[in-house]
Amino acid sequence: MRTIAVPRWMPVLLAFIAGTVDACTFIALFGLFVAQVTGSFVLVGVSAISGHSAAIGRLFAIPVFFLAGVAAVFLAEAARRPARALAVTLAAEGVLVACFVATGMAGEPFHSANTPLAIAASLFGVAAMGVQSALVRLLLHAASSTNVMTTNTTQAAIDVAHWLLAVMRNEDRTEAARRIAALAPVLAGFFAGTAAGAVGFQVAGFRCLLVSIAAIAGMIVWAVRAGRPASRRESGPIIS
Repeated sequence: MRTIAVPRWMPVLLAFIAGTVDACTFIALFGLFVAQVTGSFVLVGVSAISGHSAAIGRLFAIPVFFLAGVAAVFLAEAARRPARALAVTLAAEGVLVACFVATGMAGEPFHSANTPLAIAASLFGVAAMGVQSALVRLLLHAASSTNVMTTNTTQAAIDVAHWLLAVMRNEDRTEAARRIAALAPVLAGFFAGTAAGAVGFQVAGFRCLLVSIAAIAGMIVWAVRAGRPASRRESGPIIS
């Protein structure tokens, strides 16, 4: 599967969406992070050794995230063309976020992480982020991860260090500056998403994520238009 060159705002917007979803799950679902599964690995390992029970949604987060990534690859391959694959995988993410919102609204406020609706909401959120993580890695040309900020922060530290070394040695720092300029907005987008999600959830509950669903719909429209021959002629090549 080849990748597609997208506008710079798209990875930033995806990072913002991941941040909002993560903030909502953290607040509503007892500290659950869905944008990445590092915490779930720790939780499963600790639970296995200590014998302490854990929330069912957290225990299933790893396989659900994994299977969502697998499903995203199959969807992309079935779509064949990169622009169409992007539209299809974004649509899958949008449906999963909508299901997350619907189950969250039906069950809020949650009093236990192990109620059926809480488990369903947790897994819909995890699946949505699994699809997003996979589609970014698979389809977006040269885009940073929009979910895993640990890796992005590490890369930003490396890029800043390279930029400083270039300054100290009076060497060309164009490439380091380019990488910083590409990565910094994604980090800022995720942070802004977490803040917006926290405020939005306090004001409107799970309904605040309707904005994220609308944003995903807008990206789907862009991908559909980008896949049309006329759009290719107007905006230049989109396949890399």
